[in-house]
Amino acid sequence: MTNPREHASAANSVVESHEGDFGCTVMDLRKLMELRSADAMTQISVHYGGVVDLCSRLRTHPVEGLSGNPADLEKRKQVFGQNLIPPKKPKTFLELVWEALQDVTLIILEIAAIISLVLSFYRPPGEENEQCGLPVSSPEDEGDSEAGWIEGAAILFSVIIVVLVTAFNDWSKEKQFRGLQNRIEKEQKFSVIRNGHIIQLPVAEIVVGDIAQIKYGDLLPADGILIQGNDLKIDESSLTGESDHVKKSVDRDPMLLSGTHVMEGSGRMVVTAVGVNSQTGIIFTLLGASEGEEEGKKKKAKTQDGVALEIQPLNSQEGMDNEEKEKKVARPPKKEKSVLQGKLTRLAVQIGKAGLIMSAVTVLILILYFVIDNFVIQRKPWLADCTPIYIQYFVKFFIIGITVLVVAVPEGLPLAVTISLAYSVKKMMKDNNLVRHLDACETMGNATAICSDKTGTLTMNRMTVVQAYIGDTRYHQLPRPDALAPKVLDLIVNGISINSAYTSKILPPEKEGGLPRQVGNKTECALLGFVTDLKQDYHAVRSEVPEEKLYKVYTFNSVRKSMSTVIQKPGGGFRMYSKGASEIILRKCNRILNKKGDAVPFKNKDRDEMVRTVIEPMACEGLRTICLAYRDFNDVEPPWDNENEILTELTCITVVGIEDPVRPEVPEAIAKCKRAGITVRMVTGDNINTARAIATKCGILTPGDDFLCLEGKEFNRLIRNEKGEVEQEKLDKVWPKLRVLARSSPTDKHTLVKGIIDSTVGEQRQVVAVTGDGTNDGPALKKADVGFAMGIAGTDVAKEASDIILTDDNFTSIVKAVMWGRNVYDSISKFLQFQLTVNVVAVIVAFTGACITQDSPLKAVQMLWVNLIMDTFASLALATEPPTDCLLKRRPYGRNKPLISRTMMKNILGHAVYQLTVIFVLVFAGEKFFDIDSGRKAPLHSPPSQHYTIIFNTFVLMQLFNEINSRKIHGERNVFAGIFRNLIFCSVVLGTFISQILIVEFGGKPFSCTRLTLSQWFWCLFIGVGELLWGQVISTVPTQSLKFLKEAGHGITKEEITEDAEGLDEIDHAEMELRRGQILWFRGLNRIQTQIDVINTFQTGASFKGVLKRQTMGQHLDVKHVPSSSYVTVAPVRSSPTTSVAAAVSSPTLGNQSGQSIP
Repeated sequence: MTNPREHASAANSVVESHEGDFGCTVMDLRKLMELRSADAMTQISVHYGGVVDLCSRLRTHPVEGLSGNPADLEKRKQVFGQNLIPPKKPKTFLELVWEALQDVTLIILEIAAIISLVLSFYRPPGEENEQCGLPVSSPEDEGDSEAGWIEGAAILFSVIIVVLVTAFNDWSKEKQFRGLQNRIEKEQKFSVIRNGHIIQLPVAEIVVGDIAQIKYGDLLPADGILIQGNDLKIDESSLTGESDHVKKSVDRDPMLLSGTHVMEGSGRMVVTAVGVNSQTGIIFTLLGASEGEEEGKKKKAKTQDGVALEIQPLNSQEGMDNEEKEKKVARPPKKEKSVLQGKLTRLAVQIGKAGLIMSAVTVLILILYFVIDNFVIQRKPWLADCTPIYIQYFVKFFIIGITVLVVAVPEGLPLAVTISLAYSVKKMMKDNNLVRHLDACETMGNATAICSDKTGTLTMNRMTVVQAYIGDTRYHQLPRPDALAPKVLDLIVNGISINSAYTSKILPPEKEGGLPRQVGNKTECALLGFVTDLKQDYHAVRSEVPEEKLYKVYTFNSVRKSMSTVIQKPGGGFRMYSKGASEIILRKCNRILNKKGDAVPFKNKDRDEMVRTVIEPMACEGLRTICLAYRDFNDVEPPWDNENEILTELTCITVVGIEDPVRPEVPEAIAKCKRAGITVRMVTGDNINTARAIATKCGILTPGDDFLCLEGKEFNRLIRNEKGEVEQEKLDKVWPKLRVLARSSPTDKHTLVKGIIDSTVGEQRQVVAVTGDGTNDGPALKKADVGFAMGIAGTDVAKEASDIILTDDNFTSIVKAVMWGRNVYDSISKFLQFQLTVNVVAVIVAFTGACITQDSPLKAVQMLWVNLIMDTFASLALATEPPTDCLLKRRPYGRNKPLISRTMMKNILGHAVYQLTVIFVLVFAGEKFFDIDSGRKAPLHSPPSQHYTIIFNTFVLMQLFNEINSRKIHGERNVFAGIFRNLIFCSVVLGTFISQILIVEFGGKPFSCTRLTLSQWFWCLFIGVGELLWGQVISTVPTQSLKFLKEAGHGITKEEITEDAEGLDEIDHAEMELRRGQILWFRGLNRIQTQIDVINTFQTGASFKGVLKRQTMGQHLDVKHVPSSSYVTVAPVRSSPTTSVAAAVSSPTLGNQSGQSIP
C-alpha cells in the first residue's frame, strides 16, 4: 500500500490533468454508486480490482486515511466536487416588496389614491362651483384647494411605507432563519480518519477518498463503499421506500448511500461521491431542474450542508408497523400541532368579515347621504361639468371606506406571531434549545405531559463503576488489583477492552485536576475507567487486537440489550466476550468464576440468589448493573448467524454497579413542572429498581403517592388484549397513574406516547413532549406533539425526527422551553388585547363620524399611521416581552382555551368605552371646550382644522398609553412591572410618541394636521394618561360579575374535527373564507415556517424509477394535503414532468409505496 504522504506530494506536482491523477473519474464513481449488491461486487472486483485497489486509485489508505495535506484536499474538491448541495437563493428585497404589494386592501387603496390624485387637478369654471354644491372659494382658499393632490400623494406614500416595513420584516426573518440553518449545518460533524487519527470533521469538509468511521445512529453524509463492517444494518427507506433494514457486508453488499441511516453496527467506508454527485445530490438536481418553472418549489426543497435537503418526510419510519403507517396516512398530518395559528386564522377571518361589512356600509351611507342631500332635498340638477367633482366626492367616500377596512383587518396578527416566535427561537438558543420547527415552540407552552429519558437528561451521563461482584464477593468499593486472581483480572481487562466500540475511550482531563474526559458510549467509558482503576491499560490490549482482527461483532441494540465480540484464539478456536443488562446475560450463563478464577456451575437457584443479594440491592441504590461474561468455542466453527445458539452457555466473570448521578438542578426543575400542571414520566431501559431509585431522587415519585412503576413486559400485559393488540380503554386505566416505565423498548415508548395523545380521558386532549437520543426513539419523537432530541448524546436519526434539539442534554432546558412557549401565547394575547381595542374604536369612530358628519374624523393617512402603530410597532413591542417565572405558576391553557379570555374581553370593551366617549365628546363638543372653529362638515379641499387635529392626537396618545395597559392580561394591577427589562417596548413607545409630535407639528396637509398650542397638547396628554387610571378602574370590576362577556378565538372543536375527516385542517377552513390579501399574509407566515425546517435530512425516493413511480401517482391523485409547515396541493398535474415529481414527492402521503389508500 502506498503511503498517503507520497500521494500528497504527487498531487502537488501534477496540476495539469486533474482527472489523470486519480485512477477514476467522477462519472465512473457515479455509475458505480448506482449499482447494488452482486452487480456492485462484480464491478468493484472486475473493473477496480477490489476495494483496496479502489482506495489506491483514489490515493488513500484504507486504515490511515488521507494525509490531510491542504493542497491535496483542495484538489479533490476541484476534481470530485464539494460535499454540499448549493442552497436555494434567498428572495431579493425587491421580490419581497413585490409580494407585500399583492395585498388586496393595499391595491384598492393605491387605485383610489391614484384616482383621487388625478381628479384633484381638475378645476371646473368658478361660477359653476355653487351649482355643483361647492362653496364659492375665496382667494386665500385657492392655495389650499390647489393642494388637493396632497391627500392622494400622502396615501400613496403611506402605502409605500407599509410595503417597505413588511418587506423588511420578511427579509430580516429570512436572514435570521438562514443564519440558524447555517449554525445547525456547521454543528453537524462526522468521524473521519486522517493520518491515522480519528477526527470530527464538519460534513461539508468531507472529500472523496476520505475514510469515514460509521456507527449506530449515524446519518451518512456521502456515498461510499464499505471497507470493514461489524453487523452493519442500514435503513434505506429514505431512498427506496422499503422499510426493511438492509444488511451490509464487505463480501455481499458494500454500497453505502448518503441520506440513509445506520440502524445497527459499525464500520469504515471509503467516500466515493459527495455533494451533487452523491445519490442524494443527483435526485436533488433532478428535482431542482425546473426550479424556474414552479414557484411552489420554494417550499419543498430545503438544503442542508452536505447532507441534503428536506422534502416533507416521505418516510416509512423505522420500527413503525403497518398499522402505524396507515394511521400516519389516515390522520391529518402534524399540521394539527399549531393550535395557536388555527385560532388566530379563525379570529382574523371573523374580524376581517366584520370590517368588510362595516366599510361597505360606511361607503354606502356616505354616498346615499350625499346623493339624497344634493339631488333630492336641494333638488340640484346633475350637471355634466360637475361630474368630476361628484366623482371626487365619491372617491373620497370610497377612500374613507377602504381606510375603515385597513384598520379593521388585523394583518398584524401573523406578523406578531412570527416576530414572537422568531424572537423566542433566537433567545431559546441561549437557553440551549435549538428549535427546528417554529410551531414546536408555541406547542410547548401547552404541554401537559413530558416523557423523559433517564440517562443524560435527568442524570449527568458521567458514569463510573462504583461497586462490583467478583468471585463470590460483593465489593462496595472497587477492589485492588492484587485482591483478584490473575486469570479473572485478565478476563475482565480483555472482556472490557475488546468488547466495546473502539471509538469509546478515556482522554486526559482538559483542565489540570479535572475529571478524565469520556468519549463515545458512556457506559463503555465507565467500564474502561474500571480497567484504569484496576491499574491496567486498555490501549495495550486494543493495539494487540486491532479492530481488523475482530472475527465477528454482535453490536448492541435495543432488542438484544447486549453486545458480544468474537476473536480467534492464538492456539485455534474462538473466544466470545459478552456484556449487557445483568438479568439478561445471567439468564444465558450456566457457569460462574469463583475466587480462584475457576468456572463453577451456575444454576437457576444460584441466579435467583444473586439477583436477590447482589443485583436488587445495587439497583435500589440507583446503580445500573452490567454483567460481563465469556464463552470459548474450541472445536468446529459454530454457525455465527444463529444468534440464539451462540449466546448461551456463557460463563459469568463479574457484575458491576455503575453510578450515574442525578443532575443537581433536576429536582428543582421537576418541582417547577408539577407546579405548572405538567406531569413528568420517566421512560428508561434500566432495571425497575434503579429507575425507581433515580425517580425518587429526582422528585418524580414522592413517598406516599399512589403512582405506578411498571416494567415494559408488565405494561404490555396490562394494555394488550389476547391478540396482542393495544386497547385504548386498557391503556387509559394505566397511563394517568404511570410515572416510571422501566426496561422499556422503543416500541413501548411509542405506544405510551400515542396512547396518551389519543386518549379521551379528561376534558382536554393531552399535549405530550418526549425526549429521545437513540435511533429507535425516532417513532416516539415523531408521534409526540414536541420531540426533544439530545444534542450531545443523540444520534442523527433522533435529531432528524425531533422538533427541538437540547444542546446541553439537560432536563432544565425543557422547562425553559415550556416557559418560552407560554410566553409566546401570552405575547400574542397581549397584542390581541391592544389591537382589538384600536380596531373597535377606529372602526366605530370612522363609521359613526361618516354617517353623522359625512366625513371620518380620522383621515385616510392618519388611519394608515394608526394602522402602522398598532400592527407593526405594537407587534414588535408586545411580542418581545421576556418570560418570567410567574408563567410556570399556572396550569397549561389547553388546546381549546380561547385566545381572548373574559378578562381580556372586559379590558377591550372597557377601554373602548373610555376612548369612544372621549372622541365623541371631542367631535361634537370639542370646539366649544377648546374655543376653536368646528371641523365638522368641512368642504372638499378645506385646510386641516385644529379641532380634528386634537381628535387625532388624543386618539393616538390614548392608544399609546393603552399599549402599556396591554402588557398585562390576567387583571394584574401593576402594568409597569418589568417594563425596563424590555428595551424594545420602551423604544417603540418613545419612538411612536416622538413621531406623533413631529406629525402633528410638521405633518401639515399630507397628514391633515395643523399645529397645536402647549395647553392643547397638555389636554391631549392628560386624556391619554387617563387610560392608565381607567385601566385601574376596569381591573377593580370583578370579571365574574359581568355575565354577558363572551370569550373569542376558540380552537377547533371535536365535532368540527370529525367533519374535517377529509384531512383538511382548521386553517384550511378558515382560509377558504379569507380574502386573497389575507391568504397572502398567512401563506407568507407558512413560508417562513417552512424556512426553519432545517436539518431535516433528505427523505425521498432515490432511484429514478422510484421518483418516476411517484410522479405517475402524483398525476393521478387529487390530494389536498397539509404537511407540518407548508401548503402543498397536489392536483392532477399539467406542468413539466420534473415539477410533478416535486409536487408528488413533497407530500408525505405519497411516499408510501406500498399502495395504501390515501385520504
